[in-house]
Amino acid sequence: MRIVVKVGSSSISGANTGQMLTIVDAIASARKAGHEIILVSSGAIASGIPVLQLQGRPTDLATQQAAAAVGQNILIGRWQAALDFHKVVAGQILLTTADLGNTKTRANAGRAMETMLGMGVIPIVNENDTVATDEIRFGDNDKLAALVAELMDADHLLLLSDVDALYDRPPSVEDAKPINFVAYGDALEDIELGAVATDVGLGGAVTKVAAARYAAEHGITAQITAAAYVQKALAGDRLGTIFESNPNGHPGNPTIDKTVTAQETVTKG
Repeated sequence: MRIVVKVGSSSISGANTGQMLTIVDAIASARKAGHEIILVSSGAIASGIPVLQLQGRPTDLATQQAAAAVGQNILIGRWQAALDFHKVVAGQILLTTADLGNTKTRANAGRAMETMLGMGVIPIVNENDTVATDEIRFGDNDKLAALVAELMDADHLLLLSDVDALYDRPPSVEDAKPINFVAYGDALEDIELGAVATDVGLGGAVTKVAAARYAAEHGITAQITAAAYVQKALAGDRLGTIFESNPNGHPGNPTIDKTVTAQETVTKG
């Protein structure tokens, strides 16, 4: 099974920095079980904030880009350091909406990740914040994760956050109830969704539901749960909220030539 795992900034920064080790352990276990894992990781700006001694998440684009440039180096280094224990190599993939909207660059990104997976490398994907502009940004890596899952013909999209499931209203509300299953095509008309912006990231239920629906529409089962439950989720536990995929089946992705070999890719440069 091919699984795209998305991790939000708040799940691996600040007081939750140590949670990165839990996620890596779960990924390593899933790989040993025969699964292919693609990791979509937020956290570049969040990682750059303390190093640059900024007072919270910057609001202007130029400072965000500077923080991302510094933080991305730190972020990928932390992931690789955690993966070293399992003798696993990571590869960095930075994308913009323009990259995935262009046929050639989309295909190139897909082939690169396909080859990396064939070589046992874990692609770690993030938005290329240093060149993205407000007008063309993904806005949140939930959307990026869904697009990567479609591009890579994934079977499952796992969206990790600080909340254990999707609720029928903000989980802070006293009588909020978790939603365990969303049937394909369910409009979710009776639930109240809220967006969240924190000092380290953007997103919330709105972006996760949109990403889960996009994946489901393209034949990919989606799951929303807390990062703390990543081990169980990658072991196949249907905890959190499951979004049923399109019953018409997995459409596949004709833009990826899965026959390309690692040697061919290296030769082509």
